[in-house]
Amino acid sequence: MPKKVKVLLVDDHPLVREGLVNLIAQQPDLEVCGDAGNEPQALALVGTARPDVAVVDITLENGSGLELIKSIKAGHPGVAVLVLSMHDESLYAERALHAGARGYIMKREAAKNVIQGIRAVCAGQLFVSDKIAASMAEKFVGGQSAAAASPVEQLSDRELAVFELLGGGQNTRQIAEHLHIGFKTVQAYSARIKEKLQLANATELLREAIRWNEGRQKK
Repeated sequence: MPKKVKVLLVDDHPLVREGLVNLIAQQPDLEVCGDAGNEPQALALVGTARPDVAVVDITLENGSGLELIKSIKAGHPGVAVLVLSMHDESLYAERALHAGARGYIMKREAAKNVIQGIRAVCAGQLFVSDKIAASMAEKFVGGQSAAAASPVEQLSDRELAVFELLGGGQNTRQIAEHLHIGFKTVQAYSARIKEKLQLANATELLREAIRWNEGRQKK
């Protein structure tokens, strides 16, 4: 019997993980070696379960999927990471690839795409939608600068995480606990976000974060 590909599932929704477990169990060449809902659990499992592929969501119970990807690639470079997320690929796919992921799939995609993605990244291939592949090729050929991107796209990964959590109703202390960073660090990120988005004060920052968050949810 050929060795099965070991898959680790990291998602903050238990029902999503359960659905993926059932889907992967039907594949003769794949097996789930563990599942986790947050960053610390996931990192511990990467070390003990030794997966070939980690399927990771951007939003986790504690921490950030992007930071988890960076940690996996730093400590376990042999693990291929595939992002499976509800977050808009136009904003997060390139960030995920820069962090070290090999593929990005939206949760609304068909189940067969998830299986194809797992097999592709395990084989060392990139797995993204045609839309993202075309966008990346256009930027590469055209040499698009950061100035051409929207203001939110110019935020760093950490700044974007803080901005998103602000828009979701969390205060500074809650964000610090969620991302495992200091209270003053969150304040520093908020100040940089205000500067990049050209917002005058904390009230404008909160209003813009809520507006942006609501706009994403309507897509």
